[in-house]
Amino acid sequence: MANHKSAAKRARQSVKRMEQNKIKKSEVRTAEKNLRIALEEKNKEKANELFPLLQGLFRKLAKSGINKRNNASRKTSRLAHQIASL
Repeated sequence: MANHKSAAKRARQSVKRMEQNKIKKSEVRTAEKNLRIALEEKNKEKANELFPLLQGLFRKLAKSGINKRNNASRKTSRLAHQIASL
């Protein structure tokens, strides 16, 4: 429990940011799952449609510090290779 007014505010902000980050991560996971389903079905058209959207979401997470930049780059690269191999 916070002992100072500023510490209490920081605790409230932390909870609020945690909820927002959780929502953003969930959105990215859903988009990634949809792309992986398209890859399993070997649907190149759908994969090419979903990939730029997912790439943008990865970059947004990396830019906001929710995920690491290299993590976003690695995932983007691996998915791009999988799409190219269809």
